[in-house]
Amino acid sequence: MKNKLKALICVIIPVVLAFAFNTKFGSLPPLLKFLNPFTGFWQNAESVRQKKKISLKLKGSREAIQVVFDDRMIPHVFAKNDHDVYFAQGYLTAKDRLFQMDFQTRYAAGRISEVVGIKAIELDKYQRRMGMVYGAENSLKGMMADPKSRDMINAYTEGINAYIRSLSNAQLPLEYKLLDFKPEDWTPLKCALLLKQMSATLAMGSTEFYMTNILQKFGPEVTSDLFPDYPFKEDPIIPAGTSWNFKPLQLPQPPASFTEKTTGNVRTKTLEEGIGSNNWALAGAKTASGYPILANDPHLNLTLPSIWYQIQLHAPGLNVYGVSLPGAPGVIIGFNDRVAWGVTNVDADILDYYQIKFKDNSHQQYWYNNEWKNTTKRMEVIKIRGSRNLTDTVYYTHHGPVVYFQKPSKLKLADNVPTGNALRWIAHDSSNELRTFYDLNRAKSYTDYRKALTYYTAPAQNFIFASADNDISITANGKFPLKYRDQGKFILDGTDPKDDWQGWIPAAENPTVKNPERNFVSSANQSSTDPSYPYYINWEFGDYARGKRINDKLKSMNKATADSMRVMQSDSYSILAQDILPALLSRVQQDKLNATQKEAFDTISKWDKSYSAHSIGGSIFNLWTNLLLTAIWSDEFTDAKSPMQYPSKYRTVELILKDPGSKWFDKVNTPAKETLDDLVNESLKNTCDSLERKFGPIGTPWEWANLKQTNVPHLLNITGFGSKKLMIGGAKGTINALSESNGPSWRMVVELGKKPKGQGVYPGGQSGNPGSPFYDNMIDTWAGGKLYDLYLMSSPEDQQGKTISQLTITKK
Repeated sequence: MKNKLKALICVIIPVVLAFAFNTKFGSLPPLLKFLNPFTGFWQNAESVRQKKKISLKLKGSREAIQVVFDDRMIPHVFAKNDHDVYFAQGYLTAKDRLFQMDFQTRYAAGRISEVVGIKAIELDKYQRRMGMVYGAENSLKGMMADPKSRDMINAYTEGINAYIRSLSNAQLPLEYKLLDFKPEDWTPLKCALLLKQMSATLAMGSTEFYMTNILQKFGPEVTSDLFPDYPFKEDPIIPAGTSWNFKPLQLPQPPASFTEKTTGNVRTKTLEEGIGSNNWALAGAKTASGYPILANDPHLNLTLPSIWYQIQLHAPGLNVYGVSLPGAPGVIIGFNDRVAWGVTNVDADILDYYQIKFKDNSHQQYWYNNEWKNTTKRMEVIKIRGSRNLTDTVYYTHHGPVVYFQKPSKLKLADNVPTGNALRWIAHDSSNELRTFYDLNRAKSYTDYRKALTYYTAPAQNFIFASADNDISITANGKFPLKYRDQGKFILDGTDPKDDWQGWIPAAENPTVKNPERNFVSSANQSSTDPSYPYYINWEFGDYARGKRINDKLKSMNKATADSMRVMQSDSYSILAQDILPALLSRVQQDKLNATQKEAFDTISKWDKSYSAHSIGGSIFNLWTNLLLTAIWSDEFTDAKSPMQYPSKYRTVELILKDPGSKWFDKVNTPAKETLDDLVNESLKNTCDSLERKFGPIGTPWEWANLKQTNVPHLLNITGFGSKKLMIGGAKGTINALSESNGPSWRMVVELGKKPKGQGVYPGGQSGNPGSPFYDNMIDTWAGGKLYDLYLMSSPEDQQGKTISQLTITKK
């Protein structure tokens, strides 16, 4: 019996171990598969040395394609036709970034639960309920109706699938092994989903839920006073005083309900500081070369692998270099031999919520235009790893989806979504953004640039342009709904047709300027125009500080060079500190400060107003102003049942400078009557206490880089796959708008001329494989404010490219 038991144990233990090592428990991968030396993570290590020449036969290519890789492993594609250039782009992007492409489109489509199980179900439901797949399907219809875009997206898809189908288990990207799943075939819908996700990222959230709560609590006069429609300080993108050479359409009239709700006696003025993007172009009259110089640095959440993928595409009629979005064909920001272009976000109001009156709890009908109309149902089937499928029913009105009847309690993304409201969002409409980039990549002149923009819908962008013909221009571009003033500032009435979007601003009448007298154009997410522009785009934009600093520097520049632009991209001077610090310092009661607080006061008094890495003054000012804003507004604008937003940083600056006796400085929850002086001193003391608790006595540990903790995390926040902490400067509200993990995702400077010279960098590398030497090899260059030369090669033999490897693709 004892021998039988031993024998049984000898059989059971290996079986149990085999099961354990091959089974996924929670978030852990099956260990035996993951550790397998032939198919596991060991296979993802890459050598610094690359094979000099590789030949591949791929089904889907039509003629021979030559690809040369430069010293940063950036591919330069030389094809003989459009199909092959986009086929190769798809193949190469998948080779370097497949998991990133897969994950981002699964995220957009609400399909994360298929990979990680039930824990992602609320996120997936949110994406479906926001209409992400619905919008992508409609967008794809627009692309497929255009022959150029259709051929482009189909060739790109074929290239991605050629790579996916070539993969063995050993060759799967590391994250697939960690999460224990495999890639599926790519489809054109995934390209559309990626573009929809970018629209969602740049929609900047919705504030009408918060603003409606504010209106209901404080009334129209207070609301229009604290949240005005034009800020008291502004330096707009289209220079103030620009004339509008068109006869505008008549604006729609607001319904009576809107007028009754919002009428007050206070005239309006607005806005919120945030991280955004910068672009500018100098005319040849202000440069050393006599040709324009264009610069762009879009600010987004930073990740490894990088949001962007560098590439050169060369085919008949095409020779372009720049960055693409992994998962979408073409170059989004870049240059060719004649022109350069870049983008920043417009912050247009192209997302509105409508309060819906349903007939009953079945939600089958809703009241609109004095009659009951039927809703439509979209059944969203969500696959869940380890569980049964879940079917979520989403009701649609003619406006769009009703996102929630009851919100989840632990999903931050849903915080600003009002319940029982339908969403009208431009990203749900048919569109064809790919055609814009197809044409921009081939543009030779200002005329080509303007024509390319006519295809663009969303997300609305400030498209900046410069050409070798010495033209510069900027256009706030997108498909803008024709609205009455402030339509969408608050939740709209879903029963009244007058609250619907009433058409579109004609594309030719979007805000634009060409070759202005000041010899430069720029944008930093501030207001598109001065108040003379006849149409309504939004009531709030990014604050004026970055745009003001950019314009101040460009105005004073002469004989500028590309290096002048590079240095300017890393400028960390604070306009906010320039505007407000003297007023704050004058209110500090120095005789009531302890030793640490006196040293802090002395430090910030001598501060140069620059957020350099080693600045202690920057740390004190940043925390001091943040605590001061909270002290001013938190008592009256914090309500768990009715969430609200604070008045903007610059509306607060206006109060401090122009109305220091304002009632808003009193804390209504205390018996005492506080003054501005009280709050300024209290906030400074709390700042010093906070920094001392965290870092010890004032000194090196208080430096700005230590407080900011900039780093570039992995896409999934996997420990060890992100960057080290980067001891660098920059801050919100400065040109170098860097926070902990949001900032310049791509820096580019292009000097036009007989032969353009491009420079650029992003915080990452070409490869998405953490085991590759090209995964994060550009981070230190980016952190140091330096740029690499961008090689716009004329042929595979062009020596400027510093070629380290070559790939030839032929038809299989």
